[in-house]
Amino acid sequence: MDQVIELFTVVGLGVALMLPLANPLTSVTLLLSLGRTLSIQERNRQITQATIYVVAIMLITYFAGHWVMQSFGISIPGLRIAGGLIVAFIGFTMLFPTHAVDEIPEAEANAEAAARRKPINIAFVPLALPGTAGPGTIAFIISAAASTRPGTVPYSTLTLMLAPVIVFIVLGAIFWVCLRYAGRIVKLIGEGGVEAIARVMGFLLVCMGVQFLINGILEIVTQYGA
Repeated sequence: MDQVIELFTVVGLGVALMLPLANPLTSVTLLLSLGRTLSIQERNRQITQATIYVVAIMLITYFAGHWVMQSFGISIPGLRIAGGLIVAFIGFTMLFPTHAVDEIPEAEANAEAAARRKPINIAFVPLALPGTAGPGTIAFIISAAASTRPGTVPYSTLTLMLAPVIVFIVLGAIFWVCLRYAGRIVKLIGEGGVEAIARVMGFLLVCMGVQFLINGILEIVTQYGA
């Protein structure tokens, strides 16, 4: 029973930390702007594809990220600092947007294809990447995977193996629901509501990015300043 409570606690914490980074509202805006020419059946098919891509990217990043870091000689403090800069930058762009979401380079390419009436697939780019599983999300997942190995945190090995999978599936489900009912969500909260939520999440991302930087700098000071 205690292990079940521990698992739910870790899953809840993971979803709370990852949701501002994943920010499915960005993909909702992309879908509404780029998926106008798609039929309902095709749009639903691509939404399902995008959900699978998002979960797959997160899983591969979590379980293979540490190996990639070791292969390129990237240290944890270096990853924290780089990830903090990326997350803080994304947060600032959400707080003080200087361009519309559909002006993202990947979005522009798909928009041009739609204008030429060519069949487009927006499931992987830009809905999954960089819409939801973007660089900030990837950097956070790799950092979390490297910092929560068995023996480094007070959680069981089973919890550390199951919790990430459940977290990513839950985030994928939230992503699917948001895209599936994108039109209703925008009608319910309005464009102003979407912008307000994006700014709140942007502020949270700035705070998280700064904390990543602080943690990375403190680790460097601890390792080399002693």
